[in-house]
Amino acid sequence: MTELTQGTTATQGETATGLTVWTVDKAHSIVEFAVKHMMVATVKGTFREFEGTAYIDEEHPERSSVRATVDVASIDTKEPQRDAHLKSDDFFNAERFPKMTFVSKRVERVDEDTYNVIGDLTIRDNTREVVLRTTLEGRVTDPWGNDRAGFEATAEISRKDFGLRWNQLLETGGAVVGDKVRIILHIELVKTQ
Repeated sequence: MTELTQGTTATQGETATGLTVWTVDKAHSIVEFAVKHMMVATVKGTFREFEGTAYIDEEHPERSSVRATVDVASIDTKEPQRDAHLKSDDFFNAERFPKMTFVSKRVERVDEDTYNVIGDLTIRDNTREVVLRTTLEGRVTDPWGNDRAGFEATAEISRKDFGLRWNQLLETGGAVVGDKVRIILHIELVKTQ
């Protein structure tokens, strides 16, 4: 994680190392996941509370870094009983482990607008390296003079790797909840002023 340098003469919104600081605009961002249910349908959910900061080197994007946290108790699958079960010790144990975190370790260029952001994802005190396939969707200056950039990032994880092991077997074979979880992030960043 790249830290900001204090007490420098860098321009506003920029660090001494040429990194610019961007924060997640929650009102225009979505943290979503999808998992198979009974091996036939996909169930999606979101987390309503999250925050993140990106330190971006526009000349050398591979030097950029990201740190983000998600409030586990803000899970929303549009089914209150399921949400309560997901917050329980069978899954996230939101009381004991209230936050998920992601801290990037490196960024690798795939093509002009696509990067692999590789970092440590921690859920329930279990940390695993994951790859967020990240695509720049656009950049604009809004009517108030703020620089904004939109990104989509995706990853697939095994929930069992993070201690979310609860399941029930079906009479026909298979499980009620799939192991593979697809993470889909639609993130709008605002450059710090």
